Amino acid sequence: MNKHFRVSGSTFHRLEELGLRASAVLRRAGLPQGYVEQPRVLLKTEELFALWRAIGEASTNPAIGLLLGTETKTERFHPIGLVALSTESFGAAIDQMARYKQLTCPEEILQEKDDEEWSIQFRWLLADEVEPPVLIECCFAWALSVARHGTGTRVSPLRVEFVQPRAHSKTIERHFGCPVICGAERNAIVFRASDAQRPFVTRNAELLGMLAPQFENELKQENGDENFVERVRMAVQQKLTGRRPSIEDIADALHLSSRTLQRRLRDQGSTFQRVLEEARHQLARHYLNNSVLELNEAAYLLGYEDGNSFVRAFRNWEGVPPSRWREEQRARAAS
Repeated sequence: MNKHFRVSGSTFHRLEELGLRASAVLRRAGLPQGYVEQPRVLLKTEELFALWRAIGEASTNPAIGLLLGTETKTERFHPIGLVALSTESFGAAIDQMARYKQLTCPEEILQEKDDEEWSIQFRWLLADEVEPPVLIECCFAWALSVARHGTGTRVSPLRVEFVQPRAHSKTIERHFGCPVICGAERNAIVFRASDAQRPFVTRNAELLGMLAPQFENELKQENGDENFVERVRMAVQQKLTGRRPSIEDIADALHLSSRTLQRRLRDQGSTFQRVLEEARHQLARHYLNNSVLELNEAAYLLGYEDGNSFVRAFRNWEGVPPSRWREEQRARAAS
């Protein structure tokens, strides 16, 4: 997993276009002024969050995240965005972006779909704090831009869900063309399940045939032995949905034998139990930071038999019980 975010220098030019002085934003974020002149900068998760918090604080427009996430000009889409637009449908576009996200940053695109609804969430894998609201809004606006640009229509989601309140909810509703729900259990943009099948007028098989193989080669290199522990951890987190996955479950997901999985983890100085606990720890922080789940609900999702087992594990990780940790994080975010 790439542990840095690649931020294009064009981001700072876009800030200037929207009336924000990039130098002032960088100063507020505690980042070097020289970033303005660089074609690309690498930021750790905490630096990325500091940048987006600074953007939200410096802008007089509460909808700045929507503006930064909205794009209509094909030439301004980054390469992964171009791959997405070159696919045959909106669903395929999100699948491609989710697949190649790991090449550029420690971030995941999570999808849930049933017969009626299709929800999309963004998760920052190395985050130790709540993501800035303006960043969430930017990501949702970007997903909508891909949908509208690709389909050539004014497609709108069913609703947008936020954990934290939004003073500019009406502006967000007008932008997305749907209701906004605050105080939700998650941050998600929810479309109709049928929207995934909407065809793209931007489909370009030739361009896709040129770009996708390059990304696949990068993925192959990224998924080598040096990143094997991360691959196992991600597979564990995908299986942590109300039960504790076994080593056989994860081996099957990675198309390996249990024996090979154990050996390769051992070669990397790790064990399956250690990776399982790391995956639970990381997901626990995410659930407590970014949802209103009760502790018993979080314990269930993490595969613990009861809430007390979860509390004991969390205290071993963080030194404090989960309820207190959540309160401290929210107090820090509010300040």
